[in-house]
Amino acid sequence: MSDAVLYSPAEDGVVVLTLNRPETRNPITDAGTIAAVLAALERLEADPEARVAILTGAGKGFSSGGNIHEMKPGGNLNAGSPVRSRRNYKIGVQRLPLAFAALEIPVIAAVNGAAIGAGLDIACMCDLRIAAESARFAESFVKLGLVSGDGGAWLLPRVVGFSKAAEMALTGDTIDAREALACGLVSKVVPDAELMDAAQALAARIAANPTHAVRMTKRMLWEGQRVDLASLLEMAAPMQAIAHTTADHAEAVAAFLEKRAPRFRGG
Repeated sequence: MSDAVLYSPAEDGVVVLTLNRPETRNPITDAGTIAAVLAALERLEADPEARVAILTGAGKGFSSGGNIHEMKPGGNLNAGSPVRSRRNYKIGVQRLPLAFAALEIPVIAAVNGAAIGAGLDIACMCDLRIAAESARFAESFVKLGLVSGDGGAWLLPRVVGFSKAAEMALTGDTIDAREALACGLVSKVVPDAELMDAAQALAARIAANPTHAVRMTKRMLWEGQRVDLASLLEMAAPMQAIAHTTADHAEAVAAFLEKRAPRFRGG
């Protein structure tokens, strides 16, 4: 796997993925990094030991989004031709939100430093977000005369609500960690030095639960954002039927009745 994304193997069910281009604040829109993120997600989904993942950035920033030096015609995504540029987006950065949405393992974004543009959007592709006190967030595409080409207009309103998303996207202004917590962009803010410990603690709370129930719960939460209630209930019934047959469900019931801690084995 490319060193653009580091994959730390599961420890107690928790995998750590690190965007690893600290010299440029971890941009994610170049072909090499996109391929590395996709490969890491594919490995994560197939990892029999993985139950939860943490996504963070190396160095002082989470992700700067796009590399501004590659935005001139002929650069990474801007091919200088609308037809070729459209193709670049479809086979490039737009593959990321689809891959995150298809992933069944929950992902926690541990946001250190700045998450700007596509960097904010990749944080929103994750299921949960916690932030260091130094974290900063901006849906800043309009500042460069652009729109979010990676799904931010779909993702951000579902995280913070339409009004706050509109404010962030239409002004392009930066908000700090305190404001991110207030609007629900993140669920927790901690001192910088405690960020990964806090992310690991949250991951451990998720990993402690039955694996199949966690995966199916994540799938239902994502599907619930795009289908009506009746359709979600149709999905819930067979998933619940499957859950009833798992060894972990039987263990949970037995442990409750016997007033002891459950011992889940992922079965």
